Amino acid sequence: MKQIVITKKGGPEVLKVKEVSDLVPNPGEVRISVRATGLNFADIMTRMGVYPDAPKFPCVVGYEVSGVIDKISPSVDPKWLGKEVLAISKFKGQAEQVVVPLDQVFEKPKSMSFEQAAAFPVNYLTAYQILIAMGGLRSNETLLIHNAGGGVGLAALEIANHIGAETFGTASQGKHEFLKKKGLKHAIDYRNQDWKAELLKLTQGRGVDMIMDPIGGKNMKWSYQALSSTGRVALFGLSTATERGLNGKLQKIKMLFQTPIFHSFQLLLANKGVFGVNMARLWHEKRKIRLWVDDLMEGQRQGWINPHVDKVFSFKDIGEAHSYIEERKNIGKVILIP
Repeated sequence: MKQIVITKKGGPEVLKVKEVSDLVPNPGEVRISVRATGLNFADIMTRMGVYPDAPKFPCVVGYEVSGVIDKISPSVDPKWLGKEVLAISKFKGQAEQVVVPLDQVFEKPKSMSFEQAAAFPVNYLTAYQILIAMGGLRSNETLLIHNAGGGVGLAALEIANHIGAETFGTASQGKHEFLKKKGLKHAIDYRNQDWKAELLKLTQGRGVDMIMDPIGGKNMKWSYQALSSTGRVALFGLSTATERGLNGKLQKIKMLFQTPIFHSFQLLLANKGVFGVNMARLWHEKRKIRLWVDDLMEGQRQGWINPHVDKVFSFKDIGEAHSYIEERKNIGKVILIP
């Protein structure tokens, strides 16, 4: 079977498709014949050598797959054999086969394509953790979504719209029309506008109740400043570490110096909150994640959750897929198919 391998730190040219032996599930595991797998910005950061949780090179990444269970271990109920499923994986998802524990597997709704199913786990669980589990977003509140056109951004927009919150989002001008059709109330062009000044103008200087920040660095400082009283900001990425013109350790140093440090007294006096979200470090919370998935699947059944797949790439075009995300061209999810 084929795997996408990041052979070493570098540009898209370090990505190779390699043939390896078929996988065999251990006790409690199932093997999934992969129909689609997600590509995330964390995978780009891994290739660049700036993702802290990445495995050592050479490595196979990928946190989410959809497909058909084609082999089970003896301890697994035979009813799972042949089922269409989606699953979360601790790396190794960008392959024709993936082996995962059964408790990381979920039945795929018939109304979802394999591509949509692969677009579901990382984006929607991240958005749910931020807005519901940790952020407690309410219908009378306001939300700013940075990178509103990304996969997590669109997932958050659907959840926020369902709650009834007023939404603001930063995105390049070319994505605004699409985002407004998806229900974004206020679109801000971060490339040609000072987003913080524009946000304060739109809110008559009040700021917003919650901000989702996948950027980090100095942007995190601005996000905190743009919060209203009782506001909270969620940091769930560090894309500033991949700015062009710097490399390796210099990128990390710049990001670390520009990211603000928050003292507990500062938060106390300001009536503001700051929290972080990292789905890659929640493997021990499988029961909690299953409850979140159940809530989200109910939203999918009701029709207000609809994963948006922007573009599908074959494994052989993996370099092009990385470049597509790195250049911020995508609106929604980028999917890989074997």
